[in-house]
Amino acid sequence: MLERLFEGTIWRSRFIVLLAVVFGLVGAVILFVVASMDIWNVGVYTLNTIITHAHPENFHEDIVAGIIGAVDLYLIAVVMFIFSFGLYELFISDIDEASGKNGSKLLAIDSLDQLKDKIAKVIVMVLVVNFFQRVLHTNFATPIEMMYFALSITALAVGLYFLGKVGKH
Repeated sequence: MLERLFEGTIWRSRFIVLLAVVFGLVGAVILFVVASMDIWNVGVYTLNTIITHAHPENFHEDIVAGIIGAVDLYLIAVVMFIFSFGLYELFISDIDEASGKNGSKLLAIDSLDQLKDKIAKVIVMVLVVNFFQRVLHTNFATPIEMMYFALSITALAVGLYFLGKVGKH
């Protein structure tokens, strides 16, 4: 009887994961709102610049950097969603609507390794987007710096190619 009580307590303790699920979803919503506000601000800035016929220095770079920064936040929000859905499915219960006619294979998580792989792929994409955002504001003074830039782009492309091969037979 003591063993059954103890095992039942251990099994029910998995519901503590709901904290990570709920707050992960809250974090994702917050990131989506902030990223959307960033896009809105870029739009307002662009419209004001066009209306006033001003052309600030680095105007194009600032707009692209703002939008890429928002994409970066959207990708991190997606990581939070995948994390929340994955934890819920692994520890609590399968999400019935996800397995139905309108379900998505994207959020189907069957193991901790599968969750880790999906999150890792999105995190790599976040890093790639972040890299390009930083490159926009980099000034290349010498040919060797341009060579390093080209090599870094090549390394990213090769890494993304092999990352796409992971998990495919």
